[in-house]
Amino acid sequence: MHLKLNFFCFSLLCLILLSAGKVTAQDPQFSQFYAAPLYLSPSFAGSTGQARAGMNYRNQWPALDANFTTVSAYFDYFIEDKNSAIGAIITRDREGLAGLHSLSFGLQYAYEIEFAKGIGFRPGAQIAVYNRNINFSRLTFGDQFDPNTGEIISPATAEQFRTDFSKTFLDIAFGGLFYTRNAWLGLSAFHLNRPNQSIIDESNNLPIKYSLHGGFKFYFKPNVVGQGIYAREGERSIAPAFQYRHQGEFDQFDLGLYFTAEPLLVGLWYRGIPFKTLNGFNNNESIVILFGFTQRMGNEYLNIGYSFDYTISQLGPQSGGAHEISLAYSWSMRNPRKPPKDKLVIPCPDF
Repeated sequence: MHLKLNFFCFSLLCLILLSAGKVTAQDPQFSQFYAAPLYLSPSFAGSTGQARAGMNYRNQWPALDANFTTVSAYFDYFIEDKNSAIGAIITRDREGLAGLHSLSFGLQYAYEIEFAKGIGFRPGAQIAVYNRNINFSRLTFGDQFDPNTGEIISPATAEQFRTDFSKTFLDIAFGGLFYTRNAWLGLSAFHLNRPNQSIIDESNNLPIKYSLHGGFKFYFKPNVVGQGIYAREGERSIAPAFQYRHQGEFDQFDLGLYFTAEPLLVGLWYRGIPFKTLNGFNNNESIVILFGFTQRMGNEYLNIGYSFDYTISQLGPQSGGAHEISLAYSWSMRNPRKPPKDKLVIPCPDF
């Protein structure tokens, strides 16, 4: 009886996951999307003109069992003599009760072109390897509990049914970014080869994820940051920015602004498309509050950011919202006797 019931529940769960995956599969998101530059678009590889290493952590809906945890780390480097950049990114995502894991590793290349004075363009490409797996032994069913004590008396075992499923596939992405000293506009597309992501030997092609992102930065009179030989002009600016994402049946829009008074930065964002519904629910997702800190010493700088998503959807604030942390460190690997090339810098924020 236990085996039959477990097998029935297992089969039903497989069917639900498969059918849901076909209509709801979408990539994890970062509220601090400019602080996850290589995740946003391969065009951002080497965008600092230096070497850079960074990481992003996101915990979404921590008060629920069906929460999402995403960690991403990256490294990129600008090859000045070649107007080229290379990058590498690794991302791990864990979803839901059954512990659905996704692990990806991507290599990126971007090329920098200056069309005219003050107008630049960066095409970029990525090739990545993805692995998705799930372990049903994390689940417990009704007949595994003692009805009197509520304790688990018969944990699921590999002998009762298959508990591990895995799928590995290649993924291709491209991006492009136009920018001036004050504005930027980019488009990226991931999963262009529509890989089959099914972990139970069915057909479930991953939808292409499109991202349109841009903004404008207004500069104010700079303030003095640092002391002595490290004293310099610190940035003071306000930057309205946006990101629109489309993947399968999902659309999402982020709109907000950053205010920078170096070394501090604050941001306020709205995420959603209020006039659109999905499965009968209005697409109002969250209000995002961001705090950031920048420490610059010569050609080196450190960025630290924290953001909180306050849920305004039907899920409500009892979900715990989402917490996100970003960290990035950039440094020069240039020969100190060689003066840096005067190059156009992308004005988008680092958070």
